[in-house]
Amino acid sequence: MSATTLGPVEESIRTKVQLLLAPTALRITNNSWQHRHHTAMRDQGGGNGETHFSVEVVSDAFTGKTTMQRHRMIYAALSDEFAQGLHALSLKTRTTAEAQKPELPTEPA
Repeated sequence: MSATTLGPVEESIRTKVQLLLAPTALRITNNSWQHRHHTAMRDQGGGNGETHFSVEVVSDAFTGKTTMQRHRMIYAALSDEFAQGLHALSLKTRTTAEAQKPELPTEPA
């Protein structure tokens, strides 16, 4: 799979999130290669290359919802993908107003 070709799972995530949330920003990163040696992935023969994703979504559909409610919306939309081998999502969900606020800097350790 080339860097410009989306795999079927990533394409499905993108399509479903766009339909559900009409995001003003959507960034999906396939992190599966970092997890190919985990037990669950070894059991699948190294996984299909589409098992772990980071998803950043900016959508006004999140207005008035808690982080947990936002995440549940996305997990529910992707239930088929989880049933077929999607193993984990790292989610960052914000409204347009939240995305426009500067993020607080993290303190050095």
